[in-house]
Amino acid sequence: MTSLQKTVKVLVVDDNPLVLDLIAKGMASHCEVSTAADGGDALLKAVDNPPDLIIADYKMPGLDGRQLYEKLRGREQTRHIPFIFVASRGDIEEKLRPLVDGVEDFIPKPFFLKDLVRLAKKVVDRLHLEKLQQHASRPGVIQGRLEEMGITDLMQSLEMGQKSCRLTLSRGSEQCELFFVAGQCKHALLGALEGDPAVYEAVNWTEGEFEIDFSAASDRITTTRSTTGLLMEAMRLLDEAHRDTVES
Repeated sequence: MTSLQKTVKVLVVDDNPLVLDLIAKGMASHCEVSTAADGGDALLKAVDNPPDLIIADYKMPGLDGRQLYEKLRGREQTRHIPFIFVASRGDIEEKLRPLVDGVEDFIPKPFFLKDLVRLAKKVVDRLHLEKLQQHASRPGVIQGRLEEMGITDLMQSLEMGQKSCRLTLSRGSEQCELFFVAGQCKHALLGALEGDPAVYEAVNWTEGEFEIDFSAASDRITTTRSTTGLLMEAMRLLDEAHRDTVES
């Protein structure tokens, strides 16, 4: 974990100390985590030091999750903070579903920690990418290392943000270019490979550099799947290759 990724601040709010500790520990390797034991505590902390994301339980004594959301939306300095709500399926449908603005997702109870962390990490990665964009040395261009943000995370973040851009990956003398339109990878080129096979090969890269240029575009279409579809197939091929290696 690099200090750059740790610039994404997440506030976890839950009145159950066991659940609070569980979520905080699950998220700790992906972001800077702070906690609040109830909605009132969370409101004070969010106003004093606004986080980039809030993961909040809905049912809490005193100020519940929805009231916390509404109070923060009413303040200029905190109205932009995105939320992930944890609640029963009934409460999600009856009380929370109408809340659209700034709500990233709903986690129904009971939940598996790995599912919550996976979903929250996608949001954290997108926020991390936005921070990189804000601090870019060249307007419209983001640069970084694959060790700090992997290819899968980059592609998922571009898809979630519905970005149009060129993602260039460099590893030694090798270079891969992936062109996105509204978050969908439409064209990929890696040496003699293009389209789906180029993506599947690039997903294997765990080190190197990346550059995202939001002004670059291509009208070529060489891929046959959505961004999610490409990543799922790449994972399947990796699992298959690993299985074959183990069996041999």
